[in-house]
Amino acid sequence: MIVGTGVDLCEVDRIKKAITSSHGRRLVERVFTAREIAYAERKANPFERYAARFAAKEACAKALGTGLKHGVFWRDMGVVNLPTGQPTMKLTGGAARRLEAITPKGTEAQIALTITDEYPVAQAVVIISVVTKASQ
Repeated sequence: MIVGTGVDLCEVDRIKKAITSSHGRRLVERVFTAREIAYAERKANPFERYAARFAAKEACAKALGTGLKHGVFWRDMGVVNLPTGQPTMKLTGGAARRLEAITPKGTEAQIALTITDEYPVAQAVVIISVVTKASQ
């Protein structure tokens, strides 16, 4: 059963302008996890990667049903890759608490994420679904 969906589109140049501004480093550290920063910074065009992760965070906040309110902060939502390379979201803090709140008893949440960055935009879609917990 799907309990939340979110989609976001982000302009790469908007993210680049924000990051290269005088307060850019502070912005990066406020919005992105250390893992996301390391990933983006080792790429030829880090701004596309930052834009894709920004879009993923926005889409995730929408799927949680809160946006960036009610204790959900940017760094509570981090893009991580499964061993297969498939991206997903790792939630902590307020985002993890919100996920727990929207997950019915006896079920466990799964987060599906798809992201793409093709200059001049990046896009992300998040679908949060729940499945019945397997018997122990």
